[in-house]
Amino acid sequence: MGLFNLVCVFMIVVQMGFWVSGNVVFKVHHKFSGSKKSLTVYKEHDSYRHRRILSAVDLPIGGDDSPTSAALYFTKIKIGTPPRDYHVQIDTGSDLLWINCAGCLTCPSESDLGIPLALYDPLNSSSAKMITCGQDFCSARLDPSNSNCIIGSRCPYRVRYGDGSSTRGYFVRDTVQLDRVSGNLQTDSMKGTISFGCGSRQLGQLGATEQALDGILGFGQSNSSIISQLASAKKVKKMFSHCLSGYKGGIYAIGEVVEPKVQTTPIMPNDEHFNIELMAMDVGGDFIDVPSSFLNTPSMRETIIDSGTTLAYFPDKVYNQLMEKIMDAQPNAHFHITEDDFMCTKYRRNVDYGFPVVTFHFADSLQLKVYPHQYLFRVRNKDWCIGFLSNGNNPHSSKDMTLLGDLVLTDKLVTYNMEDHTIGWTDYNCKWLKLSPLPWLNWCEDGINDVGFVVVSGSSSIKVKDEETGRVYEVGAHDISSSGRTCGPVFILMVFIMATKMVMY
Repeated sequence: MGLFNLVCVFMIVVQMGFWVSGNVVFKVHHKFSGSKKSLTVYKEHDSYRHRRILSAVDLPIGGDDSPTSAALYFTKIKIGTPPRDYHVQIDTGSDLLWINCAGCLTCPSESDLGIPLALYDPLNSSSAKMITCGQDFCSARLDPSNSNCIIGSRCPYRVRYGDGSSTRGYFVRDTVQLDRVSGNLQTDSMKGTISFGCGSRQLGQLGATEQALDGILGFGQSNSSIISQLASAKKVKKMFSHCLSGYKGGIYAIGEVVEPKVQTTPIMPNDEHFNIELMAMDVGGDFIDVPSSFLNTPSMRETIIDSGTTLAYFPDKVYNQLMEKIMDAQPNAHFHITEDDFMCTKYRRNVDYGFPVVTFHFADSLQLKVYPHQYLFRVRNKDWCIGFLSNGNNPHSSKDMTLLGDLVLTDKLVTYNMEDHTIGWTDYNCKWLKLSPLPWLNWCEDGINDVGFVVVSGSSSIKVKDEETGRVYEVGAHDISSSGRTCGPVFILMVFIMATKMVMY
């Protein structure tokens, strides 16, 4: 057995060992883990997402959601009695939990992600209840002027997107099995009752095999999101956090994180997205000359924070200056633009020593520092490509939009507080395992990176508060994940920090 195979086997054994421990709560997979994806895939993924974020039209019968099928992370949840597993996308850009349902002829039957797909059938769950027209949840989501919802009939939803994709179905209420933090690196099992969409018809990209999953788990701000429903029932505080490492391991927690502390900035009024106010940008201390029209228009200063998007997108004038200042750091490098509009160059040294830090300045003096190893991608031909793109090259994006995806959110604990209407973050070690590079070892022979890694020491953790007891517990990340650079399936930890033990109702 070759050395790289031994390392891969060792990593898989370590992963499996922690998988069966009591510390794992929700195993959150990266959609591109283990696959050999090019930058084209990331751009196409973001393009589909932008069409849905920016062009979503919610018909009166369909409520006010803007779900998207392109989030990068997914998890497995249990629904019904008896409980059954469903793989759902995790998405901060949508609000509704919906699952493909029995009888759907246009739902995907298989997925190129290598996971089994399942259809939810409320008739096979003894705890399922139909939500009907006239009930509070239905009335809150439907346009009052809609006359198609007849009292006593199933409450329908329908959403149509700018790219022609659509999802429709009806609402049900059933049990969802979750795990609650019960001690340091410990959890116990509990159940809650949630209203969610039962998808009976998916068209366009939502019915495709590519990246297909069983549904979407939205973490948006509306009252229909799972976090809002749990908060309304006094089960959790209306806040969540994620900590994603550069190798796609990390932590995802619902509830109050008390350590580490984070500095915050206000969320701008926008029911659909998490928008914050961008005040300035600098590259290695050299500030971008932002047009006065940008600074004087509040809507143009809005920056979308979206962990479901991979890359970062900017208005043309801002993007051009960013590229110029980054490239000025390497005047002898030969930069070229790929057919996918990425700016790339060959570079064989440590990028953190050769390229500048990009800093975004937000309201209330909150800064987001993005280091070279976070905004640069290593690709197969040994080029380094900058993960920033111009909106001018994307016909589905607003030309004035600034959007920051998970590329620039890695190695940071990011908190979303919907009670105080703030977002904050701090630089943090989100890795499960500290990795030491072996320059002569190819990572699982994927042809992307000629630097391998071995495990040399432990994990990072955060501290969360149990609202019932007031106690503070440690939550640690126990698996690693890397887009296109793994030996097998990998996960991040997702936990629900419950205020009280959930009961059936």
